[in-house]
Amino acid sequence: MLKKFVVVVILGISFLQANAQKGWEVGGWLGTSFYNGDLNNTINLRSPGLAGGLLGKYNYNSRVAWRASFNYGRISADDAKSNNNFQRNRNLSFYSDIVDFTTGIEFNFLEHVRGSEFKTYTPFVVAGFSVFHFNPKTELNGEVYQLRNYGTEGQDIGEEYFTINAGLMIGGGFKWDISDELTLTAEFTTRRVFTDYLDDVSTVYPDFNRLTVIRGEEAVALSNRSLVDGIGVEGRQRGNSKSKDSYTFISLSLTKYFGRLECPKISKI
Repeated sequence: MLKKFVVVVILGISFLQANAQKGWEVGGWLGTSFYNGDLNNTINLRSPGLAGGLLGKYNYNSRVAWRASFNYGRISADDAKSNNNFQRNRNLSFYSDIVDFTTGIEFNFLEHVRGSEFKTYTPFVVAGFSVFHFNPKTELNGEVYQLRNYGTEGQDIGEEYFTINAGLMIGGGFKWDISDELTLTAEFTTRRVFTDYLDDVSTVYPDFNRLTVIRGEEAVALSNRSLVDGIGVEGRQRGNSKSKDSYTFISLSLTKYFGRLECPKISKI
């Protein structure tokens, strides 16, 4: 059984190498970004933001490629737009610019061979790892505040969450060649991140007397913006720390291929 497995693996590798089409692919993308978290805990695109980036790939063969990208996107959410009564009365909001570097492996379901008459399109999946910077802000009385600086959930000075974090990326899409060297790709990728503070909301309302002493009255106003009595109470749930946040890019990219084109196979007579 082991010998048969080894033979199958060797034959599979040989097949991929025989159909190899190695080469670099470079381009850019534009699209939209949105987030999922304590201020948007359902699947909706209520507050999409502008997004874009630069993309590079190295194609090992017609199925597998390594890729890396520098990406930017704005994410935001506003409780006032929620269908949930508690969230509307909680009345929190934020926006943040995401600057992201992502690397991963892309796998084509079909062979993708540039220069081919038929193998010019394929669905694909991608998975990888992201490192990103974020900095949630909000507007109050016409002024913009960087929420991290105000410890809205009672963080001591020096114990605020980090604005550089990481996450796991997964996604998929569909690509098709518009020429021998140019490929158009529609793609959906999401990052499940290792922080719950993309939106500055995670745990419970703090001790407001202590927060006033440490951070000032502005911190209290930013922490508790509730519209009704009884919501912004010390120890009451402000967010859900059991579930991490995520952000997503939906994109359309154009890349140029710099590798070797496959020569047409000679028909057998």
